[in-house]
Amino acid sequence: MSSPLQGYSSHFGIDNIPFGIATTKSQTTPTAVTRINDNVIFLSKLEGMFDGMPDLATDVFGKSSLNAFAALPRSVHQAVRKQLQDLIRKNETLKSLPIGAVENIDTVFMHLPVEVGDFTDFSLSSDHVQNASEAMTGQRSVPPSFYSQPVGYAGRCSSLDISGTPVERPLGHFFEGKPGSKVVFGPCKRMDYELEVGAIVGKPVARKQRVLASKADEHVFGYVLVNDWSARDIQGFEMAPLGPLNGKNASTTISPWVITSDALSAYRTSSPPRKQEVQPHLADSGNDALDIKLEVRVTPAGAAESESKTWCKSNVSWMYWTISQCIAHQVIGGCGLRTGDLLATGTVSGGGDDEHGCIMEYYASKTPARGYLEDGETVTLTGYCGEGVGFGECVATLTPSRELEV
Repeated sequence: MSSPLQGYSSHFGIDNIPFGIATTKSQTTPTAVTRINDNVIFLSKLEGMFDGMPDLATDVFGKSSLNAFAALPRSVHQAVRKQLQDLIRKNETLKSLPIGAVENIDTVFMHLPVEVGDFTDFSLSSDHVQNASEAMTGQRSVPPSFYSQPVGYAGRCSSLDISGTPVERPLGHFFEGKPGSKVVFGPCKRMDYELEVGAIVGKPVARKQRVLASKADEHVFGYVLVNDWSARDIQGFEMAPLGPLNGKNASTTISPWVITSDALSAYRTSSPPRKQEVQPHLADSGNDALDIKLEVRVTPAGAAESESKTWCKSNVSWMYWTISQCIAHQVIGGCGLRTGDLLATGTVSGGGDDEHGCIMEYYASKTPARGYLEDGETVTLTGYCGEGVGFGECVATLTPSRELEV
């Protein structure tokens, strides 16, 4: 669990109504909450408010994760959201709500909002894959399959952390110098962040059931910010011939508030033009991209947040593939999707020098703007759509490796 940061009140207006899991010093059992400005509303305390709502169990908001609520039909999510909006409009001060139902943001502790059974990390940005290729090989290129399908790999759920949880620099094997040089073992020397957004599955997809990209959004409960921390030297050594393993499992940090698909409906925008025709199951409306403005700030060790530097400003709408297409592609091979599963976009980057969603991309230049992360540095991701609709923060501090005890 962690305490949210101050300063994000404007992200949580009446048009947002996010969902999360929280406790306080007096309310020690994790339960479902929503947020309006800097007020956190404990939904299980709203006695009788949701009585009679079809398909909504009476104890659904008293559970320690949002999975049971997320699995309900979209119509239920919409009805709950509307009822909360009506309640807030009638009680703008919230003083008429039951005792214990409302807490200030600085008194709550946030927990992982869902139980995640599977995590897929995609790589959807053509700018990122080309920058990364140039950084690693000196040549700009994309994977052979990139323009035919979304590319991704299976991540690890046991190292998912809520925003605010420190990240320990991992130990691993890597080349001492250039690829092919001596192999050494020790603390990662090239620790990196990755600016991403993740979709949380609501309505599950049964095994061997296929989903068209044009219909896939009905399976998304909502979205979170994701920092998929990456040990670049460990990752580079282990990825021949298979994909990432220990280079990607030190931590994956997610933001505490699930921003629903309905809150983002006003921020749908045109998808990037396709370089080639896609298979029928990947065809979408052409208006399924999300206009989410993203930012990465890094604060030096021991410094105040006011001394942080912005290293990236990017936008999810620049991604070549959409989340809907990722869902359609994920299940085409026969796997199912369970409520709570997380599908992340991969690094969200643009073409500009200030639009690199990870540090590795700076190494595409002969004179990189900065080195990899140092112990004690704090990385903060933020996402914002428009008035009253944002994601708040996704933040974590890198701590030193512990020595291996033998």
